[in-house]
Amino acid sequence: MTLTLLLDLDDTLLDSNMENFIPAYFQALSSSLNDIVSPDIMFQALIGGTKRMMENKDPQHFLSEVFDEYFYPKIGIEKKVLFPRINKFYDDIFPDLQYLTKQRQDSIDFVNWAIKEDIKIVIATNPLFPSKAIYHRLRWAGLDPEDYPFAMVTTYENSHFTKEKISYFPEIIGKLGWPDGPVVMVGNDIKMDIEPAIAAGLPVFWINNEVGGAKERQEIPQGRMDDLRSWLEGFTIQSLLYSSQKPTALVAAIRSIPAILETFLSGLDEEKMNYRTNKDDWSTKEVICHLRDVEIEVNLPRIQKILSQDNTFVNGVNTDPWVNERNYSEQNVEDALKRYIKTRLETLCYLDNNKLRWDTPVRHSFFGSSTLLELVSVMVEHDKAHIQQIHRLINHSHES
Repeated sequence: MTLTLLLDLDDTLLDSNMENFIPAYFQALSSSLNDIVSPDIMFQALIGGTKRMMENKDPQHFLSEVFDEYFYPKIGIEKKVLFPRINKFYDDIFPDLQYLTKQRQDSIDFVNWAIKEDIKIVIATNPLFPSKAIYHRLRWAGLDPEDYPFAMVTTYENSHFTKEKISYFPEIIGKLGWPDGPVVMVGNDIKMDIEPAIAAGLPVFWINNEVGGAKERQEIPQGRMDDLRSWLEGFTIQSLLYSSQKPTALVAAIRSIPAILETFLSGLDEEKMNYRTNKDDWSTKEVICHLRDVEIEVNLPRIQKILSQDNTFVNGVNTDPWVNERNYSEQNVEDALKRYIKTRLETLCYLDNNKLRWDTPVRHSFFGSSTLLELVSVMVEHDKAHIQQIHRLINHSHES
């Protein structure tokens, strides 16, 4: 099985003290636009837009959309007017901030080794910047994205969540087709990289360059970048597998699914939406319709019933025949996705609750004695299987 590494960028692959970099970046952008926007207003708009991205829990909107919705009204200029100037800033002025950073040869050496070992690499930087800015910083790190076969680079254009919301991690995994192989998050920041990834169910390695480390966190695998390779070589595949078998990971995964599906479906034409690998396989359209009906008729009512009654009995349902009985192939996939997302958000209203008793007992016609935690785990595994199915369909349709 292929190993996937999620590698943080700042102070993991690139020395870049963000306490110095962010003010310099904001100052440079404000100065480049001070002929049309007051620096004070620009600063407030940047801070406010960034805060809203960090707070976003809505899987229906990319972070760039969340930022723009606040930023442009705040400065009082339409995007179509200002965006060309901002784009020029990232082309001509942003690269001058390279002096605030420094390459790390140990990181370059590690990435080169990992690629030779056929390890899949995701640049898992907190997606608060546009792609142009992040690609510049990768070049500063000596890891030019045009030269390295990164599986993904998270940016504010292609992400729905920041690391603070945990769903950032399963969104990445889902977009990769939810691989069955091991996935490990590697980063230097305990609060931004390591703890959220653990909450999402990922194995982690903490890049800790402090001599002696933080002794109170010795339960976390850690070391310098040079130690990461030997750590990976010393572990079995099973010990590094992603697991969603705890409440925080389950909720994060459930929230990420709509974001993953929206990303998959964007740009798919009708032909690819109806593509199937053989006559017995489902198409992407049919999978979406299936997910919608399962959410509406099985998941949401089941969770409502479990939370409103003691020792609830729930019936198992065979939903596979619905694909033909309900003629999914002739339905509108955009409407199906919208209805699915609306219902999934209702489901999340019940599950995203710190006071929820995940050990609530349930009796299931198929599984016997169970708990809310176990049934929601089954729900996530069901979603995961269909994410993998859609990912395969899209890849095959592009190849055919």
